[in-house]
Amino acid sequence: MRQQTTDEAATTPAVLAAAFLANHSIEEIRAKEVGLTEHSVNLGAYAGDRQVGAAQVQDRGLRVPGGALVRVAGLTSVAVAPDHRRRGVLTKIMRAVLPRSGQAVSALWASESAIYGRYGYGVASEITHFTVPTKVPFRVGVDADPTVVRELPREEAMPVVRGLYERFAETTVGPLTRIDGNWDYHFYDSARVQAGRTPLRFAVHPDGYAVYRAQPKWTDNGPGGTLFVHEFIANTPQAVTGLWRYLLDIDLVTTVEYEGSGDDPLTLLLPDSRIALRKRFHALHIRLTDLERALPLRGYLAPVDVVVEVADAFCPWNTGRWHLVANGGQMTVASTEAAPDLELDVRDLGAAYLGGIRLSTLAAAGLVREHTVGAAAALSNAMLAEREPSCREVF
Repeated sequence: MRQQTTDEAATTPAVLAAAFLANHSIEEIRAKEVGLTEHSVNLGAYAGDRQVGAAQVQDRGLRVPGGALVRVAGLTSVAVAPDHRRRGVLTKIMRAVLPRSGQAVSALWASESAIYGRYGYGVASEITHFTVPTKVPFRVGVDADPTVVRELPREEAMPVVRGLYERFAETTVGPLTRIDGNWDYHFYDSARVQAGRTPLRFAVHPDGYAVYRAQPKWTDNGPGGTLFVHEFIANTPQAVTGLWRYLLDIDLVTTVEYEGSGDDPLTLLLPDSRIALRKRFHALHIRLTDLERALPLRGYLAPVDVVVEVADAFCPWNTGRWHLVANGGQMTVASTEAAPDLELDVRDLGAAYLGGIRLSTLAAAGLVREHTVGAAAALSNAMLAEREPSCREVF
């Protein structure tokens, strides 16, 4: 394992393409990541002179409960060459990544959650995929904001979109800060990405935006296209209603596909929430690399005073008993020999870190073991966020 030079990092796209069964996309991977490599820690695993593994650590800011912006190690582009699987290469990569990150918190999106659970990452947020028919009215009592939604060309829209996103990321738990390279990666567009759909289109409201593409289709009954929402950001209720009315009324499409947060207001606008079919998927995974530093970085909704015994097979400095005391929204963390009120794995503490996953739910599944009655509920309530965390950017 070693940190790559710029020249060495040029071979990583081929490793990624092979590992993710996308050998046809080497140049696209290179084009998407060109603005990220120089701003990230790029690691390579080598067997002799041949690169057989890769990982990239991005420095990202993550909004956490209480409103603080926490610097996190954004782990991405993790891959092992197909002919070097099951040989411990990934474990060596993760041992290099976690201490090297320098941050108390690490975050990633996982292709397979079970893999990263072994390394202490818990599912801290979920994303909901909505399928909604178009032309449906809003429920009685909901009026669409009359402010004009403008379709802007990409070059004109991007500065506006960036400003609106930054407003959203200042007040919402879950969004990540973005440098130019993150913006280029997230909004990368090409004929291969479009796959028969339109290029990205930008619908802008003064308080939000919807970036989408459409796939035209004609049936015996007329137009039956689908609209795919790439990113939807609304900073006010007016933006929510104005943008959704705009999207649902677009001509030549009969269905909207959209990925939002678990408590997304979309279904509350509809006359019958069952109109929107929903599927939930794992989203951002959180790993507390240094729980003693990580837990005080976020805020807490309720007072709590508990001793937790934490197991962490991969970062043993987290293993042990910790006295957690929260008052006035702030927490102190201290090592202790006192008897524990709770036992849990660091993976489950990471899952609860953004306030979307309840420790009490994990306790009901037997993953959090309670020694003092009420301790799980007390810590669970303290760690909740006012709304579900929302991270919709796959990085």
